[in-house]
Amino acid sequence: MLSIGAFAQIGQVTHRMLRHWDTAGLLVPAHVDEFSGYRSYDPSQLERLHRIVALRQLGFGLDDISSILDRGVDAERIAALLRIRHAEVEQEHRIAAGRLVDVERRLQLIEKENHMSQIEIIEKALPAVRLAARRTVVAHQPEVAGVVGPAFDAIAEIIGDECGSLATPIAQYEAIEDGLQIVAGYAYGGPARDGFEIVELPATEAAVCGIHLGSMEHIAETWQAIHAEIFARGLVHSGPCRELYVRAISDDQSDWVTELQQPVTRS
Repeated sequence: MLSIGAFAQIGQVTHRMLRHWDTAGLLVPAHVDEFSGYRSYDPSQLERLHRIVALRQLGFGLDDISSILDRGVDAERIAALLRIRHAEVEQEHRIAAGRLVDVERRLQLIEKENHMSQIEIIEKALPAVRLAARRTVVAHQPEVAGVVGPAFDAIAEIIGDECGSLATPIAQYEAIEDGLQIVAGYAYGGPARDGFEIVELPATEAAVCGIHLGSMEHIAETWQAIHAEIFARGLVHSGPCRELYVRAISDDQSDWVTELQQPVTRS
């Protein structure tokens, strides 16, 4: 079972959205503690979550989504619906264009639900890291790219690259009440300065990690493969996920190497 926090993090939605969909009967938790009211979800509910988000961002109301899903519409039919709406969304403003990118990403996840990427996944400890970082909260997943890159650029301009200060760029992502909290920065041993904060990422005894090669456009597929492996090993998410940007040089991202890190514990 997944906590509401872990389920929100994997699905890249907010706690508020999950509670709203629960109230509407659209995505009911697999278990609710009778004393605390704490919600828990089954990993199998991720399939329904991806469909809800894809349809919601394309303008379908909750009643329409419920009707579509209750009729047992399969991935092929949802893909057809998404492609029809795709042409309409292209005409909307910049924010809608950003949401379109997220819809396409979720469509890929739906179409590949039974064909996860074959990547090498390992389990290892993560050391504590002291970051010179900036902290931001975004409401929607498509906003992430417009936040992380500028944060790294701004910090790099402040601390420079003396003694390899820019050698270890890391971003941490955590689903919170109002969206996704992002901490982006560089491993740093120097003094605090104006323009960034010092953030201490704690050491973790175990994390499931995998390497994503190439563009960030398809990184969600690699993350889904890691989440699937976590479930398969009987592990439980135990904290915010991290991305270590091992190599990020070319503008087209073709040679990028990113290590994805998800802290875990035994269930």
